[in-house]
This record gives sequence, structure tokens and C-alpha cells, in this order.
Amino acid sequence: MNVAIATAAVLPLGAALFTSCNEAKEPAKPMNILYIMCDDHSYQTLSAYDSSYIKTPNIDRIAADGVRFTNSFVANSISGPSRACMLTGKHSLANGFTDNRSSFDGAQQTFPKLLQAQGYETAVIGKWHLTSEPTGFNHWDILIGQGDYYNPTFICNGEKVQRSGYATNVTTDLALDWLDNGRNPEKPFCLLLHHKAPHRTWMPDTCDLELFSDSNFPVPATFYDDYKGRKAAADQHMSISKDMDIVYDLKLADKENEIHSRPDLEEAGRRIYNRMDAAQKAAWDAHYDKVIAKFKAAGLKGRALDEWKYQQYMRDYLRVITSVDRNIGRVLDYLKDNGLLDNTLVVYTSDQGFYMGEHGWFDKRFMYEESFRTPLLMRLPGGIKGDVSELVQNIDYAPTMLELAGVEIPSDIHGESLLPLLKGEKWTTDREALYYHYYEFPDEHSVHPHYGVRTERYKLMYFYDELDSWELYDLENDKNELNNIYGTPGTEELTDSLKQMLKELQVKYGEEEYITQ
Repeated sequence: MNVAIATAAVLPLGAALFTSCNEAKEPAKPMNILYIMCDDHSYQTLSAYDSSYIKTPNIDRIAADGVRFTNSFVANSISGPSRACMLTGKHSLANGFTDNRSSFDGAQQTFPKLLQAQGYETAVIGKWHLTSEPTGFNHWDILIGQGDYYNPTFICNGEKVQRSGYATNVTTDLALDWLDNGRNPEKPFCLLLHHKAPHRTWMPDTCDLELFSDSNFPVPATFYDDYKGRKAAADQHMSISKDMDIVYDLKLADKENEIHSRPDLEEAGRRIYNRMDAAQKAAWDAHYDKVIAKFKAAGLKGRALDEWKYQQYMRDYLRVITSVDRNIGRVLDYLKDNGLLDNTLVVYTSDQGFYMGEHGWFDKRFMYEESFRTPLLMRLPGGIKGDVSELVQNIDYAPTMLELAGVEIPSDIHGESLLPLLKGEKWTTDREALYYHYYEFPDEHSVHPHYGVRTERYKLMYFYDELDSWELYDLENDKNELNNIYGTPGTEELTDSLKQMLKELQVKYGEEEYITQ
């Protein structure tokens, strides 16, 4: 590791390095920050973690030259709350944005504000999804709400602008333009580049429509899960079989108007198609009209229909990921070509994990591994390369950025700086477990509110309010979380220990009101 570079990264702006003889050197150049976050990118479909579905060579470049976190998790697996945790370094109740019905209080402390006060140029481009307008940014250009894949409307520093093209390309164009023309090159920058993709409804770019058309993906081992012993899992509405809409999600909006689905979702599916211009519609129709014709002719029912829906979902999702990977390659190439790569921390992550058919599901929300776990790659110039296995969480991102910039980490931040791990140093932390809390109910997917604690081996979850149900998993022997061992003879001591740990974390994070006696 280049110790001089790593040491310079944590000095305040304008601070100088000195030799052992106190011979003055040039002031250390502050480290830039590029934070790239997608929406709903599962770790299963990032080949730095798992290459069985897709290759993501450009995103993998970050892992190859940096650190892959193998135990990376979120604090609340849903879009807006996850973003609030990332910005503030605090759990949801403390930052006030507990679910997507909330509105983010932009007056509160965030890491971009603290960086801005330190002299950084700050910008957020792409998906925001926090209801209120961004604060603490010199420049912001954000999608409205969830945003649209085609010809999306942005709000640029308060002004609405509709832009032609595909959202992933447009968002990348805007980010590169800001790096090239919009920022003050004399100042360090912190750019939050937030892609809409691969959020539902997984609409591919026209150039990617034929990818994976001949691919058939193995159905996950838990696809036909019976949810035995797990009341909350049985009660959800995020099943590929029952809840994935054939018009809205799977693009079967036929010209003959013979295929119908849930009325509100069918109307939405036909509306988003109509956002396209003539050329986009022509390319779209050339692909999906064939899919629709084959679907009508097949007359699928039962498990054959369920598995067709799974295959169609996977193909569209992976097509969308292909566009993300291509555009991240553009950004990395820009940094390299403009001499920025060796002075920029590059982060890649998702706002949470996602189900790729495991347990028969799509979406997120649960504390089960597929949605609780999220990809996290970081490339620090002068830092180490390889895997880091410590338990980390998205509340850790804010203190990491602050320490990198030489900013004192406020005492009310819940997270821990990951900078020592990036530098190959000892991580001084008392963390034995992670705390999780999901609040939103019922809304579309009817996932019951719950909180829990996860250690390296065990996970304890409590679904509160009307469900009043505990779940306990031994992740070493039950990686798919099929066997709820809560209440099983012989687990009493383990359960008591985890409940005590849970209670301590709830006190630590200001969630005493949720403590269950």
C-alpha cells in the first residue's frame, strides 16, 4: 500500500505532509469522491459476487482494483429510507425517514453538507426519491419520484427539464458533463451518481432488447417455498406467481388489447409505453410483439406460467443491468482519461438487495439475506485490494466519506468509518452485530414491520404489531433461511443472548420505544 497517499487522504484541506526531518512537502491534494448507487441491484447479478447470471466487467473493475465487501448490509431495505440512512449515517427513526410515505428533513445534518463546508464541490445526479429537494449540494439534477426509463423528466436545481433518451444513458451524460464543465476544478468534488435502474419495471434500452432472449435461467431452489413456520413470509404480496403483473412488469401490452391484468397496473404499463418516441416504440415493438405472440400461442397455466414469468423477469432485469455496467465503464474511462482515477475514491453499491426468484419473490423489504444484503465495492487509490469480511452497513458510508476528507465525524452518527478497512489497517470497533428495522405496512407488498439483529452466524427477527412473531436462523447451517428455529429446545440461551444484544442496539440507536419485553 502507498502509505503517503493513504495518509494524505485523511488530512484536512490544505494540510501538509512532512518528512521525518520536518522538510515541508506540497500540500496534500484532497481526495475526490464518486459514489455510484443503483436502485435494487442484487448482489446475485453482479459478477464480482456471482457470475452465474451475468458478466459485469466494468463494475468488476472497481472490485479488481479495490475492496469487495462480502458482508455488506442495509439498515432498512427500501429505497427512500435506505438513501436517508446513507446521507445521514443514522438509522431510520433517528433521521426521520422511516418509509416511502415520509418526507426527508433537508435541514438536518448530512455528509454532503459537511463536505461542502470543508470546501468540496458537491452534486447529486439521478434518482433522489426523498420527496423534499436536495440540500447541501452545489448542483442537483434529479429524477422526479421513481423516474421513468424513457425520456425522463428531471428537476435541475429547481427547474423541470424533460430529456430525450434512456434514463441510464442520460443520467451518465449529465454526470460526465458536470465533471467536465459544471464543477470548479480547483476544488475536490463529491458526486453522488444515482441510477434509477434496475428498479421495477426493468425496461431495457432498445439496443439491449435481444440480449438473453435465448437464455434460460435455473429456477432457484426456494422458488416454490411453502413458508412453513414463517407467518410473515406467507403473508406477503411480492410473489412472481401471484403479484408480478403481466402487462406492467412483463410488457405484454398487446396491440389487440386482449391481454388484461390488474386495472391500475395495466393502465400504468400502457402509459409508460406511450412515453416513448416513434423510433423507440418501433424498436420496442420489434422485440416485444414477438414475445406477446409466443405467449398467446402457448396458453400457459400453473407452474409453466410461473416459470415463464420468472424467465421473462430475469431477461429484462439482466438487460437493464447490462446498460448500467456499460455506463459505469464510461465513467471509469472518463476518470482515467482525465487524470482523476488516482485521486478519487470510487464506490459502487445499491440502495438494497433484491430477490431474483428466491422464495418465489421479486422486490425487497424483508430482513432475509437477499434483500438485507447489498453489493459494496470501493476503490481507494493507495488502498488495499481484496475481500473484506467484516459486518458493514449503509450507515457506515457517511463517516467513511467524512474521515477520508479529514472532517471530524459528529458524535451522533451511528455508523463506523470503513477507511481503516480500505487501507488494510485494524478496524477499531465494538460491533458484534447489525441492527435492522423495516416500518412500511401494508402498502403494495404487505411485508409486515419488523426489526432484528444479525451476527456473523445468527439472525433474530421480530415481526411486531398484529403478527407478533419471532424468527431465528442459523445462517451457517441454513443459508436459505427455511428453518425457523425460534422456540426449538436447546436454543434458549442463544435466543436470550440475541434478545439482549437486540435490546442494547435499540437503546444505542434511540429505538427504546420498540423494545419487546
